[in-house]
Amino acid sequence: MVRIFSAIFLMFLVCETYAQNRPNGPARPQGTNSGTPSMQEMEGAKAKQKVANIKEYLIISNENDTTYVDTTLTIQKEYKFNYLRRDNFELIPFSNLGQTYNTLAYDFGSEDLMPSFGARARHFNYMEVADINYYRVPTPLTELLYKSAFEQGQLADSFFTVNTSPQLNLSIAYKGLRSLGKYQHILTSTGNFRVTANYQTKNKRYFMKTHVVTQDLMNQENGGLRDDNIEYFETGDPEFLDRSILEVNFENAESMLKGKRFYLDHKYYLLNKKDTLSTNQISLGHIMSMEDKSYQYDQSNAVQEYFGTAFKASGFRDRVTLENFYNQVNLNYSNDILGDLQFNVSNTNYNYGYDKVVVLNGNTITNRIKGEVFAVGGKYHKQFKGFELKGSLGLNVVGDFEGNFIKGEATYKLNDDISVTAMVSHNSKAPNYNVLLYQSNYINYNWQNNFNNTETQQLEFQLKSEKLANISVDYSTITDYTYFKKDSTSAVKAYQANNTINYLKVKLEKEIRVGHFALNNTVLYQKATNGSGILNVPEIITRNTLYYSNHVFKKAMYLQTGVTLNYFTKYYMNAYDPLLAEFYVQNDRQYGEFPRLDFFINAKIRQTRIFLKAEHFNSAFTGYDYYSAPNYPYRDFTVRFGIVWNFFM
Repeated sequence: MVRIFSAIFLMFLVCETYAQNRPNGPARPQGTNSGTPSMQEMEGAKAKQKVANIKEYLIISNENDTTYVDTTLTIQKEYKFNYLRRDNFELIPFSNLGQTYNTLAYDFGSEDLMPSFGARARHFNYMEVADINYYRVPTPLTELLYKSAFEQGQLADSFFTVNTSPQLNLSIAYKGLRSLGKYQHILTSTGNFRVTANYQTKNKRYFMKTHVVTQDLMNQENGGLRDDNIEYFETGDPEFLDRSILEVNFENAESMLKGKRFYLDHKYYLLNKKDTLSTNQISLGHIMSMEDKSYQYDQSNAVQEYFGTAFKASGFRDRVTLENFYNQVNLNYSNDILGDLQFNVSNTNYNYGYDKVVVLNGNTITNRIKGEVFAVGGKYHKQFKGFELKGSLGLNVVGDFEGNFIKGEATYKLNDDISVTAMVSHNSKAPNYNVLLYQSNYINYNWQNNFNNTETQQLEFQLKSEKLANISVDYSTITDYTYFKKDSTSAVKAYQANNTINYLKVKLEKEIRVGHFALNNTVLYQKATNGSGILNVPEIITRNTLYYSNHVFKKAMYLQTGVTLNYFTKYYMNAYDPLLAEFYVQNDRQYGEFPRLDFFINAKIRQTRIFLKAEHFNSAFTGYDYYSAPNYPYRDFTVRFGIVWNFFM
């Protein structure tokens, strides 16, 4: 992967050097605030060719929602400049970059019909089908991201896309991370390589999107601080401010999540509006996804005082795989009056499990869950004046896994500023594979469960207004909820709740501006009833940023600087199990109520955004009681630097 990344970076460098030196290259796209060109340059550009507009550099999602490249510097860019490259308001990261995140708030809406692969704590940076975008650009586009890590290492994300013709777009990207971390034995090394293609015929009858993704996410695991070292951390003993001195539970284990996927989504229009006076449109589509996943846990010697007794005392590997082959055929009908309708039939062939059978206490634990499922489904979309209606449904009709979902959504735009959305959904699907079947060298971590489907109902209301506020209210009920917790022998096992949990989440987002100053606020209130000791969440989560933004140096630079406060109330925070790569419920100690203050200075010069941040600068004077999970301290004060650089060739 390092060689691939180096080759990509070299290719980008050569392309950019060529673009900057060729005499008749295209002008920079309009709308990127790249500086005011001279009259001579403008006349020369007009004489040679049409200037590209920033809005022509399109980003297309898996669901065909289209936006364009945004090179501005906003407070949302500050929130998204992290390892995940998305707003992580409802998460709290572990101390090292590339480790897992503890979840502070949940979203139980789902359109899945099949169980998910286990090791969910390792999936935050795993790019699923919905995370891959496609592109359409008038000139080649490059984006380079760099961000410093902890101790040795760095985060880099390189991306290049080009339209070889108006019909075909290709892109290639690689995100790589290596970070040593402050504590013992928490090195992370991850890579996400992806290639995409987006094609359409000249007559616009055939459309195709496809991607290939390979991913490897490695973490050294140390089990957190030893219990007898917690006091050294919490008292702020100067001798232990060098975190590498603190003793951890073990230093001989690492986990690895790997995945590779080929995805194809294409369709052909049997009847096109341009070919007839009719308003009807009919297309036949096909979606295919072939994905292999594996999760393994390697340890040189069994730590029996932490995980319990083991079959093998040294040199073992727990490894589980999933082979998933998905095909869908869909028929789509579009009419200006009725809207867009889809009917689909799909088949999923799955093979999950291990390479051995376990016999424990006279009980045989199988090694495989394999088979295939046939499902039917449909979608609906209609826009009428200020209304937008969406609906989707799915049902497993043949196979060992039962599952169904239905979702309806209605949006009404009152005016240019205010829109309201109401959504209702129901989902029923089998628990994750590692809940149903798990094998390990550690005796306590072997089980085969026959749990009921987990059923969720969700009712959500959203109000979006730049002048008023963005408000969302989400009420969910969860029946037969599955979770992990320790049993009487202190072994972590899978359980299923026998009651219905009610979960309410209310979120408010509002920015107040006065001149060049702004106060950006995000506040979340949540409560889970009938889920005490099962679904634990902090009652209040808040993020408040006071910042100043303005052009400086005769508008050559756009500057943004301020302070961000992150805070959540105390609650029984979930603990982390490194063997399972899952979080489990604990009800022994509450964590929270520690403020996290970050000071940042961000700047934009042409298409370059520069980020400088003093993270958690209050750590030394507000108390050493900050944790991402029990025995896993949050990050100490550190200064980090990063840059995002776009090239329009």
